[in-house]
Amino acid sequence: MRIFTSLLKNINSKVEHYSRFSPSPLSIKQFLDFGRDNACEKTSFVFLRKELPVRLANAMKEITLLPEGLLTRPSVVLVHKWYTQSFADLLEYEKRKPEDAATLNDFLESLIEIRNRHNEVVPTMAQGFIEHKEKFGVEPFISTGIQYFLDRFYTNRISFRMLINQHTLLFGNEIHLTPPKHIGSIDPNCNVADVVRDAYATAKMLCERHYMAAPELQVVELNMKEPKNPIQVVYVPSHLFHMLFELFKNSMRATVELHENSDAGLPPIKAKVTLGKEDLSVKISDRGGGVPLRKIERLFKYMYSTAPRPSLKPGTVPLAGFGYGLPISRLYARYFQGDLKLYSMEGVGTDAIIYLKALSSESFERLPVFNKSALRHYKSSPEADDWSNPSKEPRDASKSIYKPR
Repeated sequence: MRIFTSLLKNINSKVEHYSRFSPSPLSIKQFLDFGRDNACEKTSFVFLRKELPVRLANAMKEITLLPEGLLTRPSVVLVHKWYTQSFADLLEYEKRKPEDAATLNDFLESLIEIRNRHNEVVPTMAQGFIEHKEKFGVEPFISTGIQYFLDRFYTNRISFRMLINQHTLLFGNEIHLTPPKHIGSIDPNCNVADVVRDAYATAKMLCERHYMAAPELQVVELNMKEPKNPIQVVYVPSHLFHMLFELFKNSMRATVELHENSDAGLPPIKAKVTLGKEDLSVKISDRGGGVPLRKIERLFKYMYSTAPRPSLKPGTVPLAGFGYGLPISRLYARYFQGDLKLYSMEGVGTDAIIYLKALSSESFERLPVFNKSALRHYKSSPEADDWSNPSKEPRDASKSIYKPR
């Protein structure tokens, strides 16, 4: 018991230590340049053994600021336990030498184990909030704080997995999981229209399984830089796919439910992909009846859904109902300085637009920072910028393996 208490005390002191540092936001170009030109496993090890604990510690400090009734929910306790274990695993490499091949291999295996441990973080944390809501109801102030927390918590998770995936895909045995020309999880020539069609095809299968019908897709490309060429950007295809898949699911459900008895059939969903000097934009347009203006922002609230809550059965994927699709999709868009906007005309339909940076050098991670402003936000309104700002120097930037050229 004394040994366990001593270990826990040491971990808590280390969390306090690492949470004093701000994470170092990286750009897609920095990820790409490192992986393409001078990928060195030792250098990546030295960087990640500090950066990953910093990002974990920042998230762990904010977890402890949740209301007491929420902190004690079994699902939230479980998530906190996962984070504590992963943080402890990373501490094992604080002083180990990268010159030792066994150390590098152990670190790689630890990262894979940590990533797998965190696979169910999103639904498990969601279950914790369901448990809290069922027991205590909903209080507006607490609800606002929870929205603030989840945006930051899930963004931190996206960034954490991004770093782990880059390392394991570049230096592990997972190279078969990505196409040959990918640099880790990044596609230097991501064909956006192809990802649109892939996401549509997957959503269509799901829609047809539920409704026995699905609207068709029409795709238009407008390349303002190179009008004769398809639109290609440096991006993470899995992130883009996730956003598009959620948007197509929503559009298909609304379209089918509004027009399933229409003699004219289902109106198509239209996708327009455009590339300008600064922005890559993807607009998904449907004629699913739209939503009133007052409900637009609600669609980005966690646990809010216009569909009935489904029951999860093994081997099944719900079309809608959990209320996490849009808010997390917006986090993916914002993660590299983009955004996701909804424009709706009630009675007609909805336009959903994904905005991404056209230049990989401007696509910096947007990361939550645990500081005094974040601390105050859980008690009142924030006074300062508590998100990473790429115009400022990241923590110990001189030692970052992803230094700009």
